[in-house]
Amino acid sequence: MTDLIEQAREFATQAHQRIGQRRKYTNQPYELHLAAVAKLVDEVVDDPEMIAAAWLHDTVEDTPATLDDIEKNFGIPVAELVEELTDISMASDGNRAKRKELDRLHLAQASVRAKTVKLADLIDNCKDIRKNDERFARVYLKEMGALLKVLSDGNAALFKRASKLHAKFIEQLGGNCAVLSEVDELDSDVPTLQGMDDRHFRRMFVEIFTAKDLAEGLLSFDDDSPSEQVKRALKTQRREVASVRISGSVQGYIRDSDLGAGLCADKIKHFTVDQVVSGSATFGDVIHVLTRHDYCFVTVLDNIAGVIRRDDINKPMARMWLFGIVTIVEQRLLKIILDRFPNDSWQQEVSEGRLAKAREIQTERQRRNVYCELIECLQLSDKAQILIQDPISLEQLGLESKSVAKTTIKRLESLRNNLAHAQDIVTHDWPQIARLSIWVEAMTRK
Repeated sequence: MTDLIEQAREFATQAHQRIGQRRKYTNQPYELHLAAVAKLVDEVVDDPEMIAAAWLHDTVEDTPATLDDIEKNFGIPVAELVEELTDISMASDGNRAKRKELDRLHLAQASVRAKTVKLADLIDNCKDIRKNDERFARVYLKEMGALLKVLSDGNAALFKRASKLHAKFIEQLGGNCAVLSEVDELDSDVPTLQGMDDRHFRRMFVEIFTAKDLAEGLLSFDDDSPSEQVKRALKTQRREVASVRISGSVQGYIRDSDLGAGLCADKIKHFTVDQVVSGSATFGDVIHVLTRHDYCFVTVLDNIAGVIRRDDINKPMARMWLFGIVTIVEQRLLKIILDRFPNDSWQQEVSEGRLAKAREIQTERQRRNVYCELIECLQLSDKAQILIQDPISLEQLGLESKSVAKTTIKRLESLRNNLAHAQDIVTHDWPQIARLSIWVEAMTRK
C-alpha cells in the first residue's frame, strides 16, 4: 500500500469514526464499505490516486471535511476525483427523482477514473441494500440502472460486474422497481413532523432566513494586483478570502493562506457551479454548499458580492434558525408521547430519579406562576427514552431502530445544549446541522 493510499485510509476512517457513522443495516463500522470499494478499484487498476479517492469518496458528503481539506491533504488530482464523486444536488432542487437526475448528469460529465470508482461503490451498495431492505432496493436498483447508462466508459470489468448484479437483483424482484413517496424519502435518522402547517413552517424556516442574512461583503481585486498588497489588505480588514476580477468581471477568488509573491492571477481559484447561491437562497442551501466547500459565495443582482464561511453558522440568525428546528422536533416528541401514552401512563417508562427531577422543575415553575404539565418538565433525553421503547412511536418518527433513535437524540441534545450555552456548534455539531438542514428542506418542499 502506497503512502497516499494509507493516508487516505486513515483520513477517511477517522473522519467517519469521529461522527460515529456506521453502516445503515448492519451497524458495522462505515470503513468496511470504504475498504470494499477501495479493494474493488485496486483489483482492476494500478492507480494510487483512484484507490485513495475510493477511500475518500463519501468523506465530503458525510463528514465535516470539505473538498478544500481533501486538496490540502491529498493534492488536486485526488480532490478532483472526490468532487466528481460527490453529489451536487440540494434538498431545495426538488423531490428525490429530480435530485438524482441532477446528480446523474453531474456524474455523466465525470472522468473515466471517477466513473470506475463509482461503479465499485454501486456494486458494494447494491449488495448491501438488496440483502437488507427489499423495499428500498426497488428504488435503488431503478436509480442504479439510470446511473449505469452514464458509466459505460468506466472500467469494463467493473461495469460488466455491476450490470450483471443489477440484472440479477431486478430479476429477483420480479422487475418491479418503484419510487419513494415524498414522506418515505426523508432522512431516516431525522424525526419527521407529520401534521405541521406547511405554509407556516415554510415561512418560518425558508422565507424568513436567507443567505443574505449570513453573508459578509467581499473585497475585490484585479488579477494583476500584487499578492503581497492583497494580503496586507485582507489582514487589515480581517478577511481570509477576496474575489478576483479578470477584465473587470469577477471570475474567481483568492485565499489569504495561498498568497505569497507574484500576482493574484497566480493563485486564483475559479468558482464552481455548486459553490454559488443567490441572496434569497435558504440556510439549507448554504449549509449544503458548506459541507462541500470552505466558502459559499452569494450573488446580489447576479453578481458575486458576498461570502459565507462555515463558522458563520455560529452567527445569531443561524443559531435562532437551528434552535427553532430543535424546539419543534421536541414538541413533536411530546405530542407522540401524549397520543401513545394517555392518562399519564408514560410515567411508567421513566425512572424515579428522572421523574423527581421533572417534579422539581415543575414546582419551581409553579412558584413563578407558570402553569405546566409534568411531562413538559422532562428533558429531551427523557422524552426520547419513552418513545425509543415503543416500535409504533419509532415508526411515527421515521426512525428505523432503537440504535438510530439513540444516536439521533444524542446528537440533537448536543446541538440543543451547545446552542443554549452559546458554544461553538460548527466544531461540535456540524453533521447534525447538515442533517437538520436537509430535513427542513424536505419538510417545506413545495
